[in-house]
Amino acid sequence: MGLPTILTIILILLVLSAIKVLKEYERAVVFRLGRFVSVKGPGIFILWPGIDKMAKVSLRVITMDVPPQDVITKDNISIKVNAVAYFRVFEPAKAILEVEDYLYATSQLAQTTLRSVLGEYELDEILMHRDKINMRLQKIIDQQTDPWGIKVSTVEIKHVDIPQEMQRAIARQAEAERERRAKIIHADGELQAAEKLNSAAKIISETPVGIQLRFLQTLTEVATEKNSTTIFPVPIDLFAPFIKGLSRKE
Repeated sequence: MGLPTILTIILILLVLSAIKVLKEYERAVVFRLGRFVSVKGPGIFILWPGIDKMAKVSLRVITMDVPPQDVITKDNISIKVNAVAYFRVFEPAKAILEVEDYLYATSQLAQTTLRSVLGEYELDEILMHRDKINMRLQKIIDQQTDPWGIKVSTVEIKHVDIPQEMQRAIARQAEAERERRAKIIHADGELQAAEKLNSAAKIISETPVGIQLRFLQTLTEVATEKNSTTIFPVPIDLFAPFIKGLSRKE
C-alpha cells in the first residue's frame, strides 16, 4: 500500500468523523478551541476534528420526578410530599454555558422550592388547594430556571403522606362534619314541614267544610286498607242543635 493510498484513507476517515447528524429535537452547542461558536442542528453539519467539540442538548419535554420531601407545615404537622415537574430547554447555549448540569440543578431547585413553599401552608390548605400551590411552584421554579434557558411548564404535587394519627384525626373530623350536616338538614326539613302544616291549618280553619272533606278523605284512605275496625271521626258541629236544645230546656 503506497503513501498516496494511506493519505487518501486518512483523509476519508477525517471527513467521515467530521460529519455529524442530529435529529429534529436535538441541538449541538459547538465550541472551537474552548470558545463558544454557535448552536448547530438539526440535520447534517461538519465539526473540525481536534478543533471543534460539541455538547448535545435535547429540546423535548423532560419529565422529572421530585423525590419525597420531609415538610413541616405551618400548623406544625410533619408530612412527606413528592411531585413531578415538566420542563424543556428553549435556549441550548444557556443550558450549557450558564449551569454545569441543568438537569441536576433543576431537580435540586424543585426539591428546595417544594419544601419552602409547602411550609407556608397549613395541612388543610395543602389538601384542598393543590391547584393554587401547583401554580405557585411552577411560577417560582420557572423564574429561577429562566437564566438557564429552561422553561418549566407544569409542577404537580403527586402524593401527600400523612402520619397515621393525623389520618385518624381527619377521619373523625370528617365524620363529625357529616353528622353536623345531617342534623342541619333534618332540622331544616322539620322547619319546612311545620311551616307547611301551619299554612294548611290556617287555610282549613277559614273553611269549616274543608275540615269535613278532610275527614272524608282520611276515611277513604283508611278504607283502602283491609282493616277489621274503621274509626269514623264525627264533626262536633252535628251535635250543635242537640246541645242548644238541651240548654234551652234547662
